[in-house]
Amino acid sequence: MPTYEYECRKCHHHFEESQSISAKPLQTCPQCQGKVDRVISGGSGFLFKGSGFYITDHRSKDYKEKAKAEKREAKPDAKSESKSEAKSESKPEAVKTAADRLKDQGAAE
Repeated sequence: MPTYEYECRKCHHHFEESQSISAKPLQTCPQCQGKVDRVISGGSGFLFKGSGFYITDHRSKDYKEKAKAEKREAKPDAKSESKSEAKSESKPEAVKTAADRLKDQGAAE
């Protein structure tokens, strides 16, 4: 249910009230029984729960724990891979791809 903000015309008391969308706005102040106006507010964010939304949306505790465990397991592998990649980058590539061979054949003809 949405939360609406109200302000009393008489005592300037500012308060919030959760009401259904179809409910009529409040008319009286809970402190002095004066007339109130509904204040336009910035609103609040909302959260979609369930499947089919963004990856950063609501996740269960179980999912978060599994993700942390996978991240811990992947750290040593990532370091060794990056080292082997760095070594291979320093050596010139002697192996040509099929596309490179086709380019060479096209240039020779």
